[in-house]
Amino acid sequence: MDFEKLFEESCKYMPGGVNSPVRAFRSVNINPIFIEYGKGSHLFDCNGNEYIDYICSWGPLILGHSSEILTKNIQEIFEKGTSFGLPTKKELELANIICNTYPIDMVRMVSSGTEATMSAIRVARGYTKKDKIIKFEGNYHGHSDCLLVEAGSGALTFQNPTSAGVPLDMIKNTIVCKYNDINSVKNAISNNKNEVACIILEPIACNMGLICAEKSFLQELREICNMENIILIFDEVITGFRVALGGASEYYNIVPDMACFGKIIGGGLPVGAYGGKKEIMEIVSPLGNVYQAGTLSGNPLAMEVGIRQLSYLKNNPQVYTNIREYTNNLSNAIENIIKKYKLPCSVNHCESLLTIFFKEGNIKNYDDVKDCNTEAFSKYYKLMLEQNIILPPSQFEGLFISNAHTQKDLEKTIYAIEKSLKECFL
Repeated sequence: MDFEKLFEESCKYMPGGVNSPVRAFRSVNINPIFIEYGKGSHLFDCNGNEYIDYICSWGPLILGHSSEILTKNIQEIFEKGTSFGLPTKKELELANIICNTYPIDMVRMVSSGTEATMSAIRVARGYTKKDKIIKFEGNYHGHSDCLLVEAGSGALTFQNPTSAGVPLDMIKNTIVCKYNDINSVKNAISNNKNEVACIILEPIACNMGLICAEKSFLQELREICNMENIILIFDEVITGFRVALGGASEYYNIVPDMACFGKIIGGGLPVGAYGGKKEIMEIVSPLGNVYQAGTLSGNPLAMEVGIRQLSYLKNNPQVYTNIREYTNNLSNAIENIIKKYKLPCSVNHCESLLTIFFKEGNIKNYDDVKDCNTEAFSKYYKLMLEQNIILPPSQFEGLFISNAHTQKDLEKTIYAIEKSLKECFL
């Protein structure tokens, strides 16, 4: 099957031929491959080529592709119906698991991470009766207008971190601070006294490459929010239930006022959720006057698969041990390759997430990543793809490790990385 023709045809009917920008592979200067199916840690394209996959649908496939834990007898759910627009016991069951795993009291299901962050901010504004919000450079919280400012992910990949089509009136209340820089936050709050409703951030940033927040930075944010009546929102769309069962909140032992979750709570199906303290969440309609709704929110298929995934993770903590060990081994091997050949690269990793930055030094914020050598990354990406290893097609994304990845995958990946990096720089 000719991928060039498929892509050409796709471009006739979809902007850029894709339904999400990074899938166009433009940042690595090639046309995308078209996937037929996935199994375990591997993807198979329409021509039958097999790849070791480090995208894992951008995070939720922590058990790998087509895991029987999630798919067994799933036809029974379809046969009962895919959507009712009415309550089901499955919604209650998943909500119960989330609220008894992550430190929140109540949760509202939605259909995407974008909906989750957008809604959480509305609730924070309604609760505090204040309008301004603080976000951070390079953090991506979906594509709602007030958050698409100095954003990461695809926005950073395409060098357009503030989107066209976002009216100035929509972002006039959005204050952008520097990640891991508490003084920028203090100054922003001082200059907008009693006007800031919430601070939203990725506690482990995954959308400008992988960058962990410093614990002291998060601790000070927590203290500031307590003192200033500001809602602290953790965007755990990627990190929730992945870096630990209790997400980044458990990893850092810091409890936010609200948190947002994404597709991992549905095993990769379209789903999201936001939640928080009881007194905050009780202002959401129909209890309160903050309105938010969704016909497909809590749809039975996503709820069933989410219950299976989170229940399995809760009852099998060895999953986290396995993927942590794999990621540590991969990171150590890459660091050794960099030292061995004195390459201008660096590595960040955390639990089951990892990024090779094509730049030397300590990478801890947006300023550090924006001048990475994207030309070298593009060459590296193509070399890895030629060796049947598929990575996120952007320097500004992270690799995702699943419990389905094997020692054989690891050995092949390390060999391919060494060969590719040598060819890029030597």
